[in-house]
Amino acid sequence: MRAALSEAVLAPATRDVPIGAVVVGAGGTVLGRGHNRREADADPTAHAEVLALRAAASVVGSWRLEGCTLVVTMEPCSMCAGALVLARVERLVYGAPDPKAGAVGSLWDLVRDRRLNHRPEVISGVLADECGALVSDFFAAQR
Repeated sequence: MRAALSEAVLAPATRDVPIGAVVVGAGGTVLGRGHNRREADADPTAHAEVLALRAAASVVGSWRLEGCTLVVTMEPCSMCAGALVLARVERLVYGAPDPKAGAVGSLWDLVRDRRLNHRPEVISGVLADECGALVSDFFAAQR
């Protein structure tokens, strides 16, 4: 989670919400990193999770990220939750819940939907206060 937090603090430099993500391989090696770049790239899909998944897939040479763990500072939205399911990520670890857009238990629980052919293990609340404070402080400064 510390690696994901290191990514998250890079996002405000481009006026983006400070969310960071890393994909870790089965051996513990970081395969991909990302932080929100929606504003910088003018791309609605440039969420930290999607960017980290893309980077990891490039390193692995496959869209299948079996045996990998996605670590992200905030609960994924529906797009990101769908992407990690489709990438066959084995485990999701996230920090703070997202009561407004979370798709891993807050509003929806996409990753545990029994109708899907892949359901990753989910570990939540890792450094939740620290992860949540980054986002809260960012929005407080915007007001």
